[in-house]
Amino acid sequence: MTPTRTFQYPPARRADVVEAYHGTAVSDPYRWLEDPHSAETQAFVAAQNELTHGFIDELPVRAAWQERLTALWNYAKVSPPVVRNGRFFFQRNDGLQNQAVLYRQDGPDGRPTPLLDPNTLSEDGTVALINQSYTKDGRLLAYSLSASGSDWQEIHVRDTETGQDTGDRIQWCKFTNAAWLPDNSGFFYARYPAPGEMPDAPPSTHQRVYFHRLGTPQSADALVYSRPDAPDLGFAPELSKDGRYLILTVWEGTDVRNRVYYRDLSAGDDFVRLIDVMEAKHDFLTNDGPVFYFITDLEAANGRILAIDISQPDRANWREIVPEQEDVVETAVVVHDEFIIDYLHHAHHRLRRFALDGAPRGDIALPTLGSVALLTGKRAHDALYFVFQSFLYPPTVCRFDFATQELSIWHQPQVAFDPAAYETTQVFYESKDGTRVPMFLTHKKDLPRDGDNPTLLYGYGGFNISLPPLFAPTRLAWLEQGGVYAQANLRGGTEYGEAWHQAGMLDRKQNVFDDFIAAAEWLIDQGYTRPSRLAIEGRSNGGLLVAACLLQRPDLYGAVHCGVPVIDMLRYHKFTAGRYWTGEYGNAEENADHFRFMMAYSPLHNVRARVSYPPTLITTAETDDRVVPMHAEKFAATLQAADAGHHPLLLRVETKAGHGLGKPTGKLIEEAADVYSFLWTMLHS
Repeated sequence: MTPTRTFQYPPARRADVVEAYHGTAVSDPYRWLEDPHSAETQAFVAAQNELTHGFIDELPVRAAWQERLTALWNYAKVSPPVVRNGRFFFQRNDGLQNQAVLYRQDGPDGRPTPLLDPNTLSEDGTVALINQSYTKDGRLLAYSLSASGSDWQEIHVRDTETGQDTGDRIQWCKFTNAAWLPDNSGFFYARYPAPGEMPDAPPSTHQRVYFHRLGTPQSADALVYSRPDAPDLGFAPELSKDGRYLILTVWEGTDVRNRVYYRDLSAGDDFVRLIDVMEAKHDFLTNDGPVFYFITDLEAANGRILAIDISQPDRANWREIVPEQEDVVETAVVVHDEFIIDYLHHAHHRLRRFALDGAPRGDIALPTLGSVALLTGKRAHDALYFVFQSFLYPPTVCRFDFATQELSIWHQPQVAFDPAAYETTQVFYESKDGTRVPMFLTHKKDLPRDGDNPTLLYGYGGFNISLPPLFAPTRLAWLEQGGVYAQANLRGGTEYGEAWHQAGMLDRKQNVFDDFIAAAEWLIDQGYTRPSRLAIEGRSNGGLLVAACLLQRPDLYGAVHCGVPVIDMLRYHKFTAGRYWTGEYGNAEENADHFRFMMAYSPLHNVRARVSYPPTLITTAETDDRVVPMHAEKFAATLQAADAGHHPLLLRVETKAGHGLGKPTGKLIEEAADVYSFLWTMLHS
């Protein structure tokens, strides 16, 4: 039960910091928390953690949540195999290992042998294997490692026959892959300037493409391409299937619109700017000689497949292969000389097959309403592998055989949970402006609609990211206690294409909050729950979502989890990856119109004094270099200073962890036990 005492929070100095934005003075009293290394910030974090852990550790249900979550997490998790020249490569976590181990096996029935175990690279499991790029023959692997959840990665090379590293080491990388030459002599990659290399450049700018020749130091790598005139551009290198063309997908921030450049490696020509206007998304799929195939949303908001003959590159010569459908293209691969397209149908997935000339070849029937991910296979392969999952269906590796046209199970996890007593349904509700929004509900069968069910409402709503049905041990533990899990598919995502995304960005961001608030109201109106039994949760951009909704409708919720949130909308772009998000959120510093609509919802600037906000747990991590912890810390200080003090408003700062990338299993379980024992207790107070 929640103590009746008034909460006493650690003191936080209010500095006299005021900044003018287009004629408006804005106070920023906790700006000192932007320096994570200062003694004052570290003392603040230590005091907050002491308060938070002291409170949560005393909760009577905390130990039970820890025990049950550990049991639910303890199942084997396997990735779809990457097949190269008869060699199968896949990752497996036996259950509670901090990091998944990379295995190799010869042929589909070979004996798996460990190739790379990240758990041996650190004592606490905080070094993670992030990306793998294999040579065509499967002999060499370029793999990247991340430490303590950082977006920064180092690329290493391993011989898959001997299991030994070659000694090659590439630094200052993030958001890149390794594109191998067919002869295994080296690979192309992209990196940022090393510290001190460009001291006056803003962070995460001036990404450049290099070629690394195997066995040579990084200092000898040849610069392949750079754009000093456009320092915000990033580059994803890729080799065409015949090894002739180096394709660069040219991106800027989180904008899905991109450009496409290529170089004919056989001729040694300069790069050709095939598409040099950022008006649409163009994702390279494969090629037949000079004919390049792309997924694009150009003149097709739901996506389609186009063919561009680079010998006749004028737009008038572009050919439509697979036209736009009613459903949205999520992704596609080319396997067995077919386009396998993953479509979003009302936020869940459908797999459809098309010949290379666009002729339909039917659907791949999926086990139930759910989602697919990690499609693997090459154009010459006879099988497609992918992960299928849903709220009650654990991540299962499936194999589709093109010869028999049958779907089989390659790996089926065994989870300590019986789904038979539960069900998932999809409902549609109206938002404030009448927009029809889908939402998934999972709960026990024959659930009474008496308004008394503890309900967890989750959302995201941004950056073209969809929320299809996903499996999570945390949700199972919630369901077992008699709870309802609701997942709203808000505007800002890609559930209904680019139009759905744009309806929730920039000056339309309030639509996302309205969608989420309407979901909460619908759950209450339909008798699933009531405000004191309703918890809301979101992470990252979803943390911004729940923070804004917490402030706009504090009467509507009984508890809040605000995870690794974006909070200070006036200054977010000044830190690490924040500069990439201005296309989504705007830039209040440079644009007066942006300042107006961002200031209207910015959580840091909309906390009201003497309001009794619902119990809130804000979580972040000290080495998060994507959404830096100052957001969560400034928000906690502001909330605590303004609150009437009757509900806990707590801050939890994880050590040696980042935004979530590669987070060790042990830390995942500890954080989940804290979060869900907090939410559950608050809803029963």
